[in-house]
Amino acid sequence: MDITRKTVELGKFEFACGDSIHNLVLAYETYGEFTGDNAVLICHALTGSAHVAGQHNRRDTNGQARAWWDSIVGHGKPIDTSEYYVICINAIGSCYGSSGPSSISPETNLPYGTNFPPVTITDWTRSQRMLLDHIGVGRLHAVIGGSVGGMNVLEWAKLYPDDVNRLIPIATSSRLDPQCIALDSIACSSITGDPNWNGGDYYDSVPPLTGLSTARKIGHVMYLSKQSMSAKFGRRSAGRDSLYDFSPTDPAAAFFPYTEVQSYLDYNSEKFTTRFDPNSYLYLVRAMDNYDLSSGYESDADALSAFTGEVLILSFIGDWHFTSESSEDLTNSFRKANINVRHHVVDSTYGHDAFLVEPNYVGPPISGFLSDGINASSVTDTFPKPTHNFAPVHNSLFSN
Repeated sequence: MDITRKTVELGKFEFACGDSIHNLVLAYETYGEFTGDNAVLICHALTGSAHVAGQHNRRDTNGQARAWWDSIVGHGKPIDTSEYYVICINAIGSCYGSSGPSSISPETNLPYGTNFPPVTITDWTRSQRMLLDHIGVGRLHAVIGGSVGGMNVLEWAKLYPDDVNRLIPIATSSRLDPQCIALDSIACSSITGDPNWNGGDYYDSVPPLTGLSTARKIGHVMYLSKQSMSAKFGRRSAGRDSLYDFSPTDPAAAFFPYTEVQSYLDYNSEKFTTRFDPNSYLYLVRAMDNYDLSSGYESDADALSAFTGEVLILSFIGDWHFTSESSEDLTNSFRKANINVRHHVVDSTYGHDAFLVEPNYVGPPISGFLSDGINASSVTDTFPKPTHNFAPVHNSLFSN
């Protein structure tokens, strides 16, 4: 698989908020060979990177050593890089090579911190168009993305409807519901409430890692369903040999067992703090929370009405972060705009992360739709799904 990994400077960029930076930098990777009509843009999720496939040295991928969709992208895989020219671009505001709060400001020669302009998904989409123009890619065969990356996909239909043939928004919606925004607010407050945050100016001192760790734990819980957590962890004790460096800080806590779910959250959140910037987490979460497809239009259907291609929407039964009901609402908006759309519901109880970890369910409809469009045999309209109840937050996570 031919892989190109680059960072490019694109000059002045004006953000949706009206602020600008003098030199936008974007990190990106490409896979395969461009033939003029085979380009597929993949939009990563909240803390993902441009490193969508292949295994490389951590230093070569700006800190994220493991490719986040290697089971889907590659030679002979559902998004076949022997057939398609795949591009993945790190979002503005991230810390994996593209301009963001940890980047050096040319005015001060110091990290921007919270002086970096507020970032929106519209900014991501416009910057992606700039980079594609820079590397000579015009019309895209498809744009694909999951979670907040799926919102990025929707913004392509809204901003550049003539530049895409096919859209695949996965595990996403037109906007977040208030409960998810509330949980994100708690996560962000854990960072800004950390004594080491210092108003975002911590790059020469100790970062707010405790706050970032807590924010990541909240995210992990949001990405799993109640069923998957029960199957994965139950109420099992992890054993004292699994304490890692997370021993209780008070004697009373030491009386109680340290469970597998606690060990999972502690271990993974600690690893996350070694590779991600707390300010970037704040910026990206706020971009997701404030996204509204209908902004500037009368409705979602109105915002999508200029798009003339085909759409495959994927959702997952166990996902309470972006529910199948919200995906069906999005599907109906495309229908109201007279756009050819299918809503393929995956009967998975894993949760929101199913699109990352269950390639056997995700791969076939994506592969079929890319090659044969809306009439592919692997693409079906499967809403509602009769075998499980859908998973709103109250009975997926917090109920008895």
